Amino acid sequence: MLAYKTFRNPEAIAWVVFIHGAGGSSAVWFKQLRDFRVHFNLLLLDLRGHGRSSGYHGNGEPYTLRAIGQDVLDVLDAEGIENAHFVGVSLGTILIREIVDMVPDRVSSVIYAGAVAGFTIPAKALITAGQALRLVIPFRTLYATFAWIIMPGAKAAESRRIFRREARQVAPDEFHRWWHLVPEVRQRLSKWSARDAVCRTLYLMGSRDFMFLPPARRQADPSRNAYLQVIDGVGHVCNIERPAVFNEMAIAFLSGKKVG
Repeated sequence: MLAYKTFRNPEAIAWVVFIHGAGGSSAVWFKQLRDFRVHFNLLLLDLRGHGRSSGYHGNGEPYTLRAIGQDVLDVLDAEGIENAHFVGVSLGTILIREIVDMVPDRVSSVIYAGAVAGFTIPAKALITAGQALRLVIPFRTLYATFAWIIMPGAKAAESRRIFRREARQVAPDEFHRWWHLVPEVRQRLSKWSARDAVCRTLYLMGSRDFMFLPPARRQADPSRNAYLQVIDGVGHVCNIERPAVFNEMAIAFLSGKKVG
């Protein structure tokens, strides 16, 4: 089973499940803990091959979004959590969308931070380059390069540092297992783009997230139960770059307050 931590609030009923992106770990949420614990019970987990789950690679089944989603659901079952709010960042948002497909009744609402809602031309070029270079360039060098491209500039320096640090715990073989999910991710995004949101959904994005903000804008539509809020002056990992603003917006949304 995945490694995870819970933070229980004896006065709270609702749970929030935090899901990191590929190459990260639950450590990317450290700036959310203090504020969220006031309002919710929290579950932070490390996906297979990441963080404290670096030695867990599933039960021998192929790596698929559904199998990795089931890893998360197994943790919820172990803790007796029937339903929860989900907050994800980057590729963690893809996994949450898969979980919504699998068990919509267990998802109260979702926040997609730095959402991967589609691929812009630069994103497609980055994936193509990654496919060509991943077998000849060391994983950590490739990852550091991608981090600079996705999270450019001085303001994103802390985000890059954290992701590079966490990526050191990911073995090269694990990186390649996750990379093989790219075709499945593309297929899922094509399917999801034509659907209305199943549950109340917030895309929480940075104004400087040039690679992923445009597709999120296209997906956000209040008539489809999906909303967009943009945090000014920050990039892809907005929960680290401006945590106070992120926390305020996210907690308000999860508490049922009106967006906008």
